[in-house]
Amino acid sequence: MHRGVRTRPVNLYDLTREELRLQLVRWEVNPFHTAQLWNYLYLQLADSFAAMTDLPARVRTVLEREARLGVLPTALETDSSDGFTRKYLLRLDDDHRIETVLMRFTGRVTACISSQVGCAMGCVFCATGQMGYTRHLTAGEIVAQAVHIARALRSAREPHRLRNVVLMGMGEPLHNYDAVMHAVDILRDEAGLALGAGRITLSTVGVVPGILRLARESRPLHLAVSLHAATQAERAALVPAAKKWPLDELMAACRAYSEQTGRRIFYEWTLIAGQNDTPDHARAVGRLLQGLPAQVNLIPLNPTAGYGGAPTKTDAARHFQQVLAHEFQLPSTVRQRRGIDIAAGCGQLAVSAS
Repeated sequence: MHRGVRTRPVNLYDLTREELRLQLVRWEVNPFHTAQLWNYLYLQLADSFAAMTDLPARVRTVLEREARLGVLPTALETDSSDGFTRKYLLRLDDDHRIETVLMRFTGRVTACISSQVGCAMGCVFCATGQMGYTRHLTAGEIVAQAVHIARALRSAREPHRLRNVVLMGMGEPLHNYDAVMHAVDILRDEAGLALGAGRITLSTVGVVPGILRLARESRPLHLAVSLHAATQAERAALVPAAKKWPLDELMAACRAYSEQTGRRIFYEWTLIAGQNDTPDHARAVGRLLQGLPAQVNLIPLNPTAGYGGAPTKTDAARHFQQVLAHEFQLPSTVRQRRGIDIAAGCGQLAVSAS
């Protein structure tokens, strides 16, 4: 058994299945119990060691002494009037808060999870960017959000299984690369939540080193790149990170990613009335993405207190799509708006309650 200086209990959500097995060995627990414990964590979604009744009492005693279940308590839960969206304000061990969103669509349920407390990228129209950066989340804190949503879905009147995760919550996932990818490995484990390769989408503001690393490692997930402008000057005005990673470097990285992985990229374009939503802007997008395996996700701007822009009109979004389709044969979608009234939409997440 572990002896010596008392260390902080291990958060089991931080561990892959193999790491869990090795940890049990260090605690002098028979690794035979790995499968049972993993089942409790990710299939039965146990929220305490006491609930793991099939484990021997001695094993539960060791776990209670040496480990912890990093369950994230709910500080606030808010339902949208749209009937499809619920936002959770979750409390971390250090009393910081993050937001996680459950979104229902026809035929699927999606968890929008956070990767940081705040964000250092500073996108001017994003509430998380407006609040600034506090710290990275651990892999376990990222995984715990998915577990939280899975548990909520199981207890719902019409139970569903969590099938889709988007890393589009608070924070820049590629700024917290190692923890995010470790969490993705845990979420994809076939003996656990079993989120398939096509079920996880990561959205980046354009962190070029992270995109190139994703290309080298050929991670099995969808990549979405927040573009928002088709010239360096216009993009830098909206996305300060573009000053560090200019548009030409970003597009070279995206091209390398698609060439090395064979995957298309989803390019996100927040439509701001009168600023980037005209047919000429659409043509600039078409020229920028010509020849690339791409799809454009059009996102009408969601309101935030720190930005005065307005969302595009429906007709402008439709004309934008028509230009992309007819002149450049570029597929696009207009994102369904979810949870706008509870600030749960794209770009609206920020900790505003205590």
